[in-house]
Amino acid sequence: MQTIKEVETRMHKCIDAFKADIAKLRTGRAHPSILDHVRVNYYGTEMPISQVANINASDARTLTVQPWEKAMVPVVEKAILNADLGLNPVTSGDLIRVPMPALNEERRKELIKVVKSEAETARVSIRNVRRDANDELKALLKNKAITEDEEHKRMDEIQKTTDKFIAEVDQLLAHKETELMSV
Repeated sequence: MQTIKEVETRMHKCIDAFKADIAKLRTGRAHPSILDHVRVNYYGTEMPISQVANINASDARTLTVQPWEKAMVPVVEKAILNADLGLNPVTSGDLIRVPMPALNEERRKELIKVVKSEAETARVSIRNVRRDANDELKALLKNKAITEDEEHKRMDEIQKTTDKFIAEVDQLLAHKETELMSV
């Protein structure tokens, strides 16, 4: 039987996944994590860009990517271009500069739609954890392993936990929206 701690652990994982997803969405500031999900073809194997190059924020609006091998410079540049992040890398020697374009109103609204969709996905994941835990309680009641009172008490606890985590998702969503809309 799942305890409240196990339910909370699974819900925390949903929150962590949501945080990771919205961290990738840029707010106009250069941050190395923007390129986290970019994958590079490294001698026939798809690898994260961080495993073939150093990524740094040289200033608030520019990332620098320095591949460890000179032969990887055009491959890394192409991977950044094809990542659909709206970034245009500029190569000078063995260093790739990635300027962050200013976000216009339209792009900000698109990003907010994406954040809202990610938030809904996180809420659904949390509700799925609740459903699994409640199903387990119903099975225990059916097998007479717990009483109806115990089932109701535990379902209430699970619901309160669910409400707490959904409120956290809403809070993270509101914060990200504010961050995206501030110039």
